[in-house]
Amino acid sequence: MAGSLTREGLTVAEGRRGGPLIVTEDVELLDDLLRLCAAAGAEPEVHHGPPGRRGGWERAPMVLVGDDAAARCRGAARRRGVMLVGRDQDDPDVWRRAVEIGAEYVLRLPDSEGWLVDQIANAAEGVGRPALTVGVIGGRGGSGASTLACALAVSAARSGRRTMLIDADPLGGGIDVLLGGERAEGMRWPDFAHSKGRLGGGALEDSLPALHGLRVLSWGRDDEVTIAPQAVRAVLAAARRLGGVVVIDLPRRVDEGVAEALAQLDLGLLVVPGELRAVAAAQRVASTVRMVLDDVRVVARGPYAAGLDERWVAQAIGLPLVGELPPEPDLLAAQDAGMPPGGSARGPLARFCAEFWEQAAAAAGEPGSTAAPAGGGTP
Repeated sequence: MAGSLTREGLTVAEGRRGGPLIVTEDVELLDDLLRLCAAAGAEPEVHHGPPGRRGGWERAPMVLVGDDAAARCRGAARRRGVMLVGRDQDDPDVWRRAVEIGAEYVLRLPDSEGWLVDQIANAAEGVGRPALTVGVIGGRGGSGASTLACALAVSAARSGRRTMLIDADPLGGGIDVLLGGERAEGMRWPDFAHSKGRLGGGALEDSLPALHGLRVLSWGRDDEVTIAPQAVRAVLAAARRLGGVVVIDLPRRVDEGVAEALAQLDLGLLVVPGELRAVAAAQRVASTVRMVLDDVRVVARGPYAAGLDERWVAQAIGLPLVGELPPEPDLLAAQDAGMPPGGSARGPLARFCAEFWEQAAAAAGEPGSTAAPAGGGTP
């Protein structure tokens, strides 16, 4: 593999936690906060003052203190995630009260409702760094992009990362088929066709088929092949909030839904066979993709036409080279036997994917990683 991979963090978020601690005696304010917690899918704990039992104030993922309760919270331990909430837009003493209780934010309802719902949901889900999100797209038809996407996801799951594989190509036949899971129970894209707003990451994960240690969102076997852009945005945002790794298998065309997917990627991998027509086609694909995504890199695939190699392919397209996708002997026979792409940890495809993730982990400073970025490519 060539080049280096950079990304701020590659961690698995903690599991879902409890809801926020609400401290108020204001009935109307409490009703509003309970409504916002319900919208965020969180179950709060309600008190009139700081909890009497040891650790309740410190343990909550976040604390929402009503204006009426600020005086009662002055002696509580200082901690992060305290928010002072009220309705009076012109209260001259609100900042003084916020300082007294160590509040990080002062929120006025209803103006801050949308932002507060997101924060409550993040706290309840234990959201940390978002998932490293990698998209795979073919430079031409039959380039092996779906195979690589599957192998990357299988490899990430095998290494212990929380992993989700998302099929963004409605005409690709269903990536669950490549994993031998076309009959697996769980939701498919048509079930999310009318989603909008915020989806809970944990609820999304629980609803999807579990195959080979990862969760898979694929297409169904019906005729629905169009998902509204806002549904794509909601699903991918929920997947990213879970942390770990998200791999997206992308089509070569870019419509509004695919543009939403590209906008949430950290890195795009363009799989290009080593032949002149494939390079010419990949140049057009790269030009379109880069209108949305800045970081696109080449994975070259042999065999090569005379005079070509992986570096020539990348230079001709004008993109950095990740490496050469190795051939996998007996890939089709292994799939017929129930082995997904990259399923054999000792196979060349699995080794390629493992090195890819190891470089990503090393660049992000993930604990326990020792690989140094490989040289010879463009960073």
